[in-house]
Amino acid sequence: MSNAATITTVTINKADIVSGGMKSYQQDDDSIILITRDEDEFSAFDGKCPHAGANLGDGLRCGNRVICPWHHATFDSRDGALLEPIATEGLTQYQIIDNGDSLTVDTSVKINKHIKADRLTDTHTVIVGGGGAGFMTAHQLRKTGYGGKITLVSAEDKAPYNRPLLSKAFLAGNMPEDKLLLGGADWARKHDIELHLNQTISQVLPNERSIVMKDKDDNENRQTADYLVVATGAEPKIPPIKGATLDGVYTLRSMEDAKLIKAASHDQRVVIVGTGFIGMEVAAALAQSGTTASITVIGQTHRVMSNIVSETVSDALIKLHKENGVEFLFDASVAEITTAENTTDNDEDNFSQVSGVTLANGEQIDADIVILGTGVTPRIALLQDTNHPDGVQVDEQLQLRHGLYALGDIAKAPSKLGHMRIEHWRVALQHGMVTAAAILDDDKVTSLAECIPFFWTMQYGKSLRYSGHAATPDYAVLLGAPESFNYIEYYFDDKGENTRASAASALGRDKELVAFSELLRQGHAPTRAQINAGFDIIEQAQALSR
Repeated sequence: MSNAATITTVTINKADIVSGGMKSYQQDDDSIILITRDEDEFSAFDGKCPHAGANLGDGLRCGNRVICPWHHATFDSRDGALLEPIATEGLTQYQIIDNGDSLTVDTSVKINKHIKADRLTDTHTVIVGGGGAGFMTAHQLRKTGYGGKITLVSAEDKAPYNRPLLSKAFLAGNMPEDKLLLGGADWARKHDIELHLNQTISQVLPNERSIVMKDKDDNENRQTADYLVVATGAEPKIPPIKGATLDGVYTLRSMEDAKLIKAASHDQRVVIVGTGFIGMEVAAALAQSGTTASITVIGQTHRVMSNIVSETVSDALIKLHKENGVEFLFDASVAEITTAENTTDNDEDNFSQVSGVTLANGEQIDADIVILGTGVTPRIALLQDTNHPDGVQVDEQLQLRHGLYALGDIAKAPSKLGHMRIEHWRVALQHGMVTAAAILDDDKVTSLAECIPFFWTMQYGKSLRYSGHAATPDYAVLLGAPESFNYIEYYFDDKGENTRASAASALGRDKELVAFSELLRQGHAPTRAQINAGFDIIEQAQALSR
């Protein structure tokens, strides 16, 4: 977080900032002041993104949208209000003194943005699920004036936490557990949110907007709501591999999973099955922790993240992992996970310890633990009577029916790119904001139809970011050098010169990726011909936003 409050005043020349622009000012104590300008109107903010501390001046301003260069959190340039996550708070705004040709920013005087919780005071909102979507719904309701009762029910024993960091900083040993809690350790009490942890939902009654929940002692409790929000998330897929339920076989989805893997992997031979971004993040995090005996990744194709990036980018990532001691077995599939006794009878699976992996070609790989990074499946059983096979079909407000909302990983929802079910953390947070706005009938939040999917993967301190959604990376246009971790790659549905890009990934090209996201959001993504002709994507994004 910024230390801007320790500064008394900062003086800035007005002429340094153009109308419609912004500029950040780094201070000696590492705090940052961000100034935005519209004609003769100036605003001053804490210039560090509240999510991860990025310098917002290194991002992009498009119209009234200030967009973080790292994870695309978006703020209103006029008052710092949060427009889009991944941040969960808006910007602290400071008082400005106009001196004529200069401005003095007084960071000891903050502009009070407190919103009274006086809307829908006689209503009750029940939220099922303590992940990103559930958290953001509750958090945004309180931030935007909801005064009714909020009950959040979770199967976990912890308040909502930052799940993406489990396979990144937490597993690498670089972040303690308490730092992962969303909104801090006292979030629920401070926002008057009633938490019900360790609860299993046995039934959702859509017509009555009710749930039946059981605690660990099987005691039942029924809750009925004016607004019922179902955000049950996803669970790991367990492939049909013999021995997949042995002791020593892990998946990573929860805090408890991550803690078990950290403890079990010390001085052990680790095999990771899967080369998607979760498998690659786990490999990177364990390699960085320096506590394992070895790490081997098994992939069914000949490269990593093959459904996301091109072979050239994939090769650069493989090289980075190998330089950090990770070994790969490609074009391989696992036939069996074996025990020391080489028995995997169903009756003994839960009591036998892993000793290795047998591949389909008969090759034996020694292993003490196996981590399955083989994807997830949405938890839609509670809405079984109303769901689509690939998720719960909802409208542009994430409503399944009046007063009943389904969001996050389970929702097959409208977006700029069509009806989709997307398992990204930022999408879950976007869904939470949209749901809160729908409950409060608030039109200030970016609509679901304008939201662009975005995710990032952190491996060895390198953050590969991906915006949009493409069915395949096979028709890509690559600019830059992935091996130097400086590139942007655009993805298309075909090879047509006039086909518009539907997604892009990047390393070290933050502003270009932000600009692409804005053009995609506005319906003006560049064509293959434009990119090949040297299209200035940053200039175009800003021009179309004026």
